[in-house]
Amino acid sequence: MVKLDAFIFIISLLVQLYSLFDCGRTEQDHFKKLPKWGWLIVILLFGGFGGLMWLIVGRPKSPGTGRGRGQKPRIIPPDDDPDFLRKL
Repeated sequence: MVKLDAFIFIISLLVQLYSLFDCGRTEQDHFKKLPKWGWLIVILLFGGFGGLMWLIVGRPKSPGTGRGRGQKPRIIPPDDDPDFLRKL
């Protein structure tokens, strides 16, 4: 029973830390439901449950483009690029 409690505590702590750093790194204009400081307080006060709330409810999806974090933007060929065509 002690091993199960320790496992749950460690998982809860990891979820809380990940959520805290993820929320801290997210830009201010991408938040849902609460402002950034509100989510940080929820994560700190409610621990692992607050972290799960951030991951399920508050975490933003990729802003506008449908790409995930860290992916390179799509390269547009010159004949499809309106800025390039305007310069001709």
